[in-house]
Amino acid sequence: MNDILGSVWHIEARFLNTLKEILIRPGVTATNYLSGKRIRYYNFVSLLLIMFGFNVIAFHLYLNISKTDLDLESSKTLSFFSKYSKATLLFLVPILAFNAWIIFRKIKFNLAEHFVISTISLIGILTFFLVDDLVSMIGVYQPFYNISNSIDHVLETAFVFFPAFTYVNAFRKKYTFWGLVWRLVLFYVLVFSEILTIVLFINKL
Repeated sequence: MNDILGSVWHIEARFLNTLKEILIRPGVTATNYLSGKRIRYYNFVSLLLIMFGFNVIAFHLYLNISKTDLDLESSKTLSFFSKYSKATLLFLVPILAFNAWIIFRKIKFNLAEHFVISTISLIGILTFFLVDDLVSMIGVYQPFYNISNSIDHVLETAFVFFPAFTYVNAFRKKYTFWGLVWRLVLFYVLVFSEILTIVLFINKL
């Protein structure tokens, strides 16, 4: 029994420690992993799937609690992502990885290595999404609405810029400040253009 409890605690501690490292030092976590220092980390793919599952549950709980009435277009988009959530998840990682592979060529990471970095970045984004959903649930109750709304804005900013934080944390010693700036601007232009294309495609289905 002690061995079982010890194993469970070890897995849980590694899960939480990996999540903490991703939020605080995402780029360093990625480069450590790619350099072979993997024992300390929980499996990133498993962690990504777990966080995605938590997000789906939290989002649907929020919709139930808030009794939000979605318009036709929003309902259609939500229905698509609910039905094809796994495909959507697998689709987002290549978008981040491929664009980073093109833009950060000086690093000489291959595409598979950029997949690792984008997976870590997406885990961070999903973590902020999850916290945002939980905060939004609290904000359903009127006394907490204003503070919840303020926290929402902070979290929304955090998950938008988390990929930038990841790449700065990983590559800041490889590029000059302005070298990183223009690459990140281009990265965001490409990523948002591709996401916009996907959204427009979804709305035409």
